[in-house]
Amino acid sequence: MTSSNAPYILTREEGQAVWFLGTLMLFKATGQETTQTFSLIEQTLPPGFAPPLHVHHAEDEAFYILEGELTFVCGEQRWHAEAGAFIFLPRDIAHGFLVEGSQPARLLQFTVPAGFEQFHAEMGEPAQSLTLPAPTPPDLAKMQALAAKYHFEIVGPPVGPE
Repeated sequence: MTSSNAPYILTREEGQAVWFLGTLMLFKATGQETTQTFSLIEQTLPPGFAPPLHVHHAEDEAFYILEGELTFVCGEQRWHAEAGAFIFLPRDIAHGFLVEGSQPARLLQFTVPAGFEQFHAEMGEPAQSLTLPAPTPPDLAKMQALAAKYHFEIVGPPVGPE
């Protein structure tokens, strides 16, 4: 894979669209465009969505909340986050989040360095539309198999309500 590092622009609805664990992801910047420096994904998440508690060993993550309410957990810390909040989650600390309330959430996920976006693409499937997919149970065996490839560990169940 080569990286271009050429300037570009994407409109709100442009970017590689992926359905991932019942969410919609739009890849705005991948390692291929940023010489592996960072990735940026716009996510739309249904109410109640929560990934398993996990630890990244190769990258840091940051989130900027555009719409909705979420609870984030990182190590022993727990935060309530609404639109306008920024959350930084360093590598090697267990973390996760939960979409609170009855409305979907929209957020931007920054990952430094790039590469983890390829996990989302491999675990997910090309989106057929820019809408949330029908809910389906996650393929936990596939997720566990991909965890080592993408340098992360699943260390617990999803974050639940307090």
